Amino acid sequence: MAKPLFDQSALIEMFETATSQSGTKLREAVGQATLQALQGREMTLGNIRKALAAVADAASTGAARNAHAGVDAEALLDKAVGGMDDALLKAVEAHRMALQQLASQGADLREKHLKKALGDLEKMEDAMFDALRKAAQGADASLAGPWGEVLQKMQAGGTQTGTNAAATAEQLLAQMQAGMRETRAASMRAVQAMAEGYSTLVSGVLIGLSEALKQGTTAAGTRGSRRK
Repeated sequence: MAKPLFDQSALIEMFETATSQSGTKLREAVGQATLQALQGREMTLGNIRKALAAVADAASTGAARNAHAGVDAEALLDKAVGGMDDALLKAVEAHRMALQQLASQGADLREKHLKKALGDLEKMEDAMFDALRKAAQGADASLAGPWGEVLQKMQAGGTQTGTNAAATAEQLLAQMQAGMRETRAASMRAVQAMAEGYSTLVSGVLIGLSEALKQGTTAAGTRGSRRK
């Protein structure tokens, strides 16, 4: 397994020293860490789960060590989840651009490998849920409640990743179907054009046959005259 491409120690320390005013910075830091963890890897669901789990574990470890008075552990974890969601949105967009480019070049998204890629796109939210559940299970006992609240909120409201992934998959399938309809329409127009010109085509063939027949008849008549 490739090593996580982000500084886990730095992220742990950031959550450990975070205050109630650190929300925006925490979310941005987690988003960047998640993107770094995803970069340099094949964008498979397995690798996405590993990257998310590594980031979630770092954030959870740091939050458990935070001793600042008045700091809400649930709020810290909520920012961590928001940052991961932000990063996955970019991963969804990367998938969309790659699949759309292939579709625009005539690739059939029902083909085995592309169909799997499209299916994985729709499963990104599930991959995020799985990674966060595992992080919660391995977290410090003091975070059981906060993690439970965060996960419950996510399951009730969903994520931006899940919403965008579903919309993207629907858009790509619609684009493919439209492309297939255009291809069929072009083929039908070509067939129709041939059908409309069929009579003329037959006439031309008939003229050719008639000319050949005339030439054959003339040649036969000439040979008969010479025999006489």
